[in-house]
Formats: sequence, C-alpha cells, structure tokens
Amino acid sequence: MYLLLCAGVFLMLRIIIAYADFRPDTGFLRFKQEYLHITVWKVAFYVHVFSSVFTLLAGFTQFSDHILKKHRNIHRLIGRIYAYDILLINFPAGMIMAYYANGHLPSKIAFVILDSLWFWFTLKAVLEARRKNIVAHKQYMIRSYALTCSAIALRTWKLVLSHSFTIDPLTLYMIDAWMGFVPNLLFAEWLIRRKKKRKPVKAIALS
Repeated sequence: MYLLLCAGVFLMLRIIIAYADFRPDTGFLRFKQEYLHITVWKVAFYVHVFSSVFTLLAGFTQFSDHILKKHRNIHRLIGRIYAYDILLINFPAGMIMAYYANGHLPSKIAFVILDSLWFWFTLKAVLEARRKNIVAHKQYMIRSYALTCSAIALRTWKLVLSHSFTIDPLTLYMIDAWMGFVPNLLFAEWLIRRKKKRKPVKAIALS
C-alpha cells in the first residue's frame, strides 16, 4: 500500500509542479479556457492544486502504528494540518470547482457529493478523536483518506477508460467523476469491515 501511495504522490507532485508557472494552457486548464477569466474559480483551482498535496502526504504518517505509538505528537500535528487543510481550505475550494465542473449536471453532482463526504468524514474523525473514541476516529479517517486519494484515482481511471474504450471526452469526464471516488469509498468500507471481523479472532486467540 505504501509503495502504491509513493507512486501516486510522486505522479501528483509532477502534475502540481507543472502548474507552478501559472500558464493558462497547462494540463487541465486547456479544457477550462472559458472559466479562466472568473477570478473565484481561478483562485479556487490553484488553492486546491497547491494545498491538496499536504493531505495526500498525511497518509505516510497517520496510518503508521509506529508513529502513533512512538511519536504521538507528530501524529497529532499532521492530523491537525490534514483536518484544517480539508475543512477550511479544500472544502470551499472544491465546492467552487464542483459548480464549474465539466460534464454537465452528472459531474457537478458527483463532485458536490465527493466534497461534502470528504468534509463530513474528516469532521467526524476530528470529533471522535476529541471524544477519545479511537475506533470510530480511525474508521472515519480511513473514509476521509480514501476520498483524499480520489485525486489519484481520477487520473488513473481516466487513463484506463480512455485506453480501453472509445468514449467522447464529455462522457468520459462524467464517468470519471463518479469512478474517481465511489470505488475508493467501497474499498474503505470493505477495509473497515475486515478490521472489525479480525478483532474477535484476536480476542479469542488472547483469551
């Protein structure tokens, strides 16, 4: 999992660095020419691009048992940065981008749901941590981070679909908008249920 995360973060960093020159014809911006004059969209786009990398990097520390046990202060610090980044920065930026999303209403709905769930799962993770409900905190963090990884999944599914089927760009974008986060969320729920099933087995072995 860490190797896949390393590969995904490396590819995302390459994409992010490409936007550092603020050229209007870089990558995704080539398909958003009609929105480049809208200041609020442009600000939201660059805020999302340059700040979301910190949420992805959190995966290297927040799910490490070693860091949780031996370096709890680091876990708390990175967790706060992760939560503030999503709740205060990326949620509003994501909503603005969802409003102007390509692919008509299906894509807009997909990104609004994605952004809303991302906010809710992260907020719940924070609240459960404050209540000292560590099991629920971990479960909501798994869900939250699964949606964080939708940034990687979106681009991966786009490559898979475009090379496997002949689809017009607009339809491809609508499909990709949903494929970018629904499989991630299903995987997160499977992982949570798997952890729940393993606990009774461990309890029996220890008794």
